[in-house]
Amino acid sequence: MRLTGMRLPGAPQPPRSSLDLTRSPTTAVDLDAMRAAAWHRHGVAALAVEDITDPWLRQAVINEANRRWGRRHGGDQHGR
Repeated sequence: MRLTGMRLPGAPQPPRSSLDLTRSPTTAVDLDAMRAAAWHRHGVAALAVEDITDPWLRQAVINEANRRWGRRHGGDQHGR
């Protein structure tokens, strides 16, 4: 017999999974906080291409991403 919703005090949390549909989606504020943390802790800048307003800079970022990881499949084709 399986009892859901009941846990013993001090019992470990169940494993987290991307298939856990009970979690709410990441908000824009949460995503921005993760981007800031990646920058401060690891020197990694995670930029949304559509947020780059300068056309030359946006295309330079797209070109570098394409060179490193290949063209995107799906989504908007920015700079085209």
